[in-house]
Amino acid sequence: GGSRLVGEVADSRRAVTVLGGVLARLAAVPAPEGLRTLGDAVERMLAAAPGVVERLADEGERRLLADCVAAVREVAGEPGDRLLHWDLHYDNILAGRADAGRAGEWVALDPKPLAGDPGFELFPALDNLFDAGEVVWRFDALTEALGMERDRGRARAWTLGRVLQNAVWAVGDGERELAPDHAEIARRLLAVR
Repeated sequence: GGSRLVGEVADSRRAVTVLGGVLARLAAVPAPEGLRTLGDAVERMLAAAPGVVERLADEGERRLLADCVAAVREVAGEPGDRLLHWDLHYDNILAGRADAGRAGEWVALDPKPLAGDPGFELFPALDNLFDAGEVVWRFDALTEALGMERDRGRARAWTLGRVLQNAVWAVGDGERELAPDHAEIARRLLAVR
């Protein structure tokens, strides 16, 4: 039998649970010295934010992104020091191979290492295999896997930071609107208290 990706698991909630376990294993490790940091990324995002918000065509999206900016400002002073994958989604987790001593274990692929807060890792799992009705369930399951259930506000702020980061990149590429899935993730998370 060949290897399989967690995104191929038939039960999407099982896939989220697997991803949460991999995420928790990674986030338990302090980031090594010399990695790029979430603090640096946040400085760049916040510096670009006013121009990005202004360039969005839709007033509702401008307000939505301004809310994301406000959430990031609240947590920017504590960017964290954990080892982050930065692109942990369902097609970047592979079933471990027995011949490599990893039978029964799921392994993360294609990391883009970053030192930061584990809450910054949740967005790809909400956006990949997007299902609007599952956003809050996935968010809750992932914060629980990370032991952040008492700090969901921080996790939410950092997840909204990913919406902001993606908007900065998209507007830099000439877009004038938020990706619909990203906007929906932001709306649903902003409604959660």
